[in-house]
Amino acid sequence: MTGLQEEPTAGGGLRAEQTEAGCAPDTEGTGTRTGSYGYAYDDGPLLLGVRHHGPGSARAVRAALEAAAPRVVLIEGPPEADALIPLAADEDMRPPVALLAHVVDEPGRSAFWPLAEFSPEWVAIRWAGEHGVPARFIDLPATHTLAWGKDDTAPEQAEGAEEAEEAVRIDPLAVLAETAGYDDPERWWEDVVEHRSGAGTDPFLPFAVLGEAMGALREAYGVGGRDRDLVREAHMRLQVRAAQREFEDAVAVVCGAWHVPALRHKSTAAADRALLKGLPKAKADLTWVPWTHRRLSRVSGYGAGIDSPGWYGHLFGAPDRPVERWMTKVARLLREEDRIVSSAHVIEAVRLADTLAAMRGRPLPGLTETTDAVRAVMCEGSDVPLALVHDRLVVGDVLGEVPASAPAVPLQRDLTRLQRRLRLKPEALERELELDLRKETDAGRSRLLHRLRLLGVEWGEPAVSRGSTGTFRETWRLRWEPELSVRVAEAGVWGTTVLSAATAKAETDAVSARALADVTALAERCLLAELPDALPVVMRVLADRAALDADVGHLAQALPALVRSLRYGDVRGTDTHALTDVAAGLAERIFVGLPPACAALDAEAAEEMRRHVEAVHGAVALLGETLTASPGGIRGRWHAVLKVLAGRDTVPGVIRGRAVRLLLDDGELAQDEAARLMGLVLSPGTEPGDAAAWIEGFVGGGSGGGMLLVHDERLLGLVDAWLTGVPAEAFTDVLPLLRRTFSAYEAGVRRTLGELVRRGPGAPGGAGTATSGIPGFASDLDPERADAVLPVLRLLLGLDEDTAETDNDLAGVAP
Repeated sequence: MTGLQEEPTAGGGLRAEQTEAGCAPDTEGTGTRTGSYGYAYDDGPLLLGVRHHGPGSARAVRAALEAAAPRVVLIEGPPEADALIPLAADEDMRPPVALLAHVVDEPGRSAFWPLAEFSPEWVAIRWAGEHGVPARFIDLPATHTLAWGKDDTAPEQAEGAEEAEEAVRIDPLAVLAETAGYDDPERWWEDVVEHRSGAGTDPFLPFAVLGEAMGALREAYGVGGRDRDLVREAHMRLQVRAAQREFEDAVAVVCGAWHVPALRHKSTAAADRALLKGLPKAKADLTWVPWTHRRLSRVSGYGAGIDSPGWYGHLFGAPDRPVERWMTKVARLLREEDRIVSSAHVIEAVRLADTLAAMRGRPLPGLTETTDAVRAVMCEGSDVPLALVHDRLVVGDVLGEVPASAPAVPLQRDLTRLQRRLRLKPEALERELELDLRKETDAGRSRLLHRLRLLGVEWGEPAVSRGSTGTFRETWRLRWEPELSVRVAEAGVWGTTVLSAATAKAETDAVSARALADVTALAERCLLAELPDALPVVMRVLADRAALDADVGHLAQALPALVRSLRYGDVRGTDTHALTDVAAGLAERIFVGLPPACAALDAEAAEEMRRHVEAVHGAVALLGETLTASPGGIRGRWHAVLKVLAGRDTVPGVIRGRAVRLLLDDGELAQDEAARLMGLVLSPGTEPGDAAAWIEGFVGGGSGGGMLLVHDERLLGLVDAWLTGVPAEAFTDVLPLLRRTFSAYEAGVRRTLGELVRRGPGAPGGAGTATSGIPGFASDLDPERADAVLPVLRLLLGLDEDTAETDNDLAGVAP
C-alpha cells in the first residue's frame, strides 16, 4: 500500500486517498494482553504494516499493541492533525469519519484521510487514548500535499507521470493472492486473514512475515512508479527518529504495509532532509468530517477502497458467529421491504453457506458463499432483491458523526445549528422529504435547502410531488455526501451564516449573469429561498437587462420563470409587486416584437420559436390571474398577437399551426373557423412541407392533438384527404415530420385514429359520428378502386400473382 493517492475532487480540489495494498498472511489478535510475548525495542521500532480498512489488520494491531505496550504510537497521516486526535475519544465521535484538510484561501483544494471503525489506524488511535499513550501522525504534512497537487497542472508533465506510473504500478494484494494461487484478491484476504483465528499465536509474527513479503515486492517493483513515496517515507523516517530520541526507542508505527521496507531502510537524517528540501507549501486547515461506508468503496473512486465496507464492518463488529448474524441482518432488511422471510429461511441460508464453503475448500463462508445462499434461499434466485442487499448491507449507508467541539468554519456551525433546530439530520441514504409550506418547520426546511443550493451545496434536489400540485407542497430528495463539507467550506467566503452567505452569493451572481434568462431564474430562486435583501439587487439588474435586451427569443425565454415566481407570494408571504411590474413590461415587449421575429425562419429556428410561443402562452395565463386590475387586457392583447401569427403567410407553418391551436383551446376561435384555416393550408396550392409543418404545429408535440382529431372528424377528414393527395415525389420529404407528429401520441390514440381512418369519418361506430359525410369519403369501400391497388400490394408482399384475380381479401371485400 502506498500512502496517499491524489486525484481531483468534484470541486476541482485534491483528495488525498490511501491506496490499497496487499498484506502477507495476517493473524487475528485476541484483543487482550498475551503476557507470553514481548517486543525487543533494541531491534528498532515496532513496525505494524497494515491493509487500510482491513478488520483482520485492525484486530492484529490491537493485539500487537497490547503485547508490546509502546510509549508512543505513530500513525500514517498528516501531522497537522495531531491536535485533533483527542477528539477521537469524544462520546459524540462515531466513525466512519475523515480528516479533511483544505487550503485556507482556496477551500476547493482539499484532501481526505478516511477512517472507519475497522481501520487499523483508528484502532491504534483508540488504543492510545485508552492507555494514556500519545499518538502522532507522521506522514508528509498536508501543507505540502495540497501545494504539491497545485503544481501538477502542467499537462505534459502530468501525462508523462501517469504513463510512467501505469507502466509499473502494482496492487501488492493481487500479487500475493496470485502467488498463492488465487484469482480474487478479496477472497484470498478473507481466507488467510479474516477467517483465521489468532488466539494463542505470536501477535508480531504476521507483521514480520508481512515485512518480508513487502520487501520482496519493493525489490522487484521499486516504488511502484510513485516517486513521491520516497519523499513521504523520508519524512516518516525523520519523525520515527525524533520519537525514538524522545521515548527511548519504545515506538510503535502503524502504516501502510508498502512503506515498511522503506522505514527499515538505513538512511541518514541528512539524506532524508535533502529529499524534503524545497517542497511547495500552502496554508491549510484541518478538521474531522463525517464519512460514509459508501465512500470507502472502490466504486466511489476511492483509491484505497474495498469492495464491501459494510461486510468488513460486520466482520469487525461480530467476530463470533458472523454468518448467522449476517443472515439475520439480511432477513431483517428484506422484511422491511415487505418480502416474506421466515426464521427457516435464515437457518437454511446459513446451512447452505456452510456447505458451499466446505465444497469450495474455504475455512469459513465468505461474502461469496453468503451471497449465493441469500440469492438461492431468501431471494428465490432473483438478483433484484439481492441488489438491495448489496447496496444497503454489503456496501452500506452508515454516516459517521463528529462532535460539536471539532473545528469548523462559521458557516458550518450555523448550518449545524439550523439542522438541529429544523430536525433535518444529514443521512447517507437517499430519502424523499415531503414539505407543507403552510407549516413553519417545513417552510424553514425549504428555505434552508434552497439557500444551500444557491451556495452550491447540493444536499437536496427538488423532485416532482406525487400528491398535491399546489404551490404549498414541495418534494425533495435528500442525500448527504462527505464532499458537501468541502462545499460548505468553499461557501464560507460569502458569509458566516447561511442567510448572509446566500444573500451575498445571489447579489454577486445577479451582477455577473450574462443572459436575461439567468437573472429571471435567479429571481425565482431568491423568492424560493426568501432572500429579501438580495431581491432588490436582482430586480434592479433584471429591469436593466430587460430594457437593453432586444432579442424577442431572450425575452420569451425569461418571462416564464419570472411569472412562476409570482405564485410564491401567497404561500410564502413575499411581496412580488416589483416582479409583477417587470413581468408585465416584459410581456408587452414580447407582444410587439414577436410577429416580426417569426418571419423568415428556417426549420430549426421556427421550432425553437414555437416553444417560446407555447411558454409565453402559459406565462400570460398565470400573469393574467395576477394582474387583478385588468386580467382580460393582457390576455386579449396576447390573443390578438396569436391571430396575427395564425394569418400571416411569412410565419413558418409550425408556428401558424400552433397559434391556431392555442386560440382554439382558449375558445377564441370557433371550430368551423379552425377547419377553414386548416382547409386553406392543406389545399393543393400549398407546398407539402409547409402543410406538414402546419399540421405538426396544430396537432403535434403530444399536446392533446390526437384526441382533437379523434373527436373532430372534420379535421381528421381534412388531414386524411390532404395526405392521400400528396404527390409521390414529395411524400418522402414530409414523412419525417408526420412521423414525429403522430409518434408522440399514446398508443391508444394512434389505434383509434387508425380505426377511424379505416372506416372513414361518418361511418357507424366512429367517434363522434357525423350526420353527413365529408367530401373525399364514401360510406362503403369502392371495389373497383381497391382492385386497382391490389397488384402493387401483392408485389410488395411477395404474394403469388396467380391468386390476385380471384382473391382480394386485402381490400376486405369479395371479388
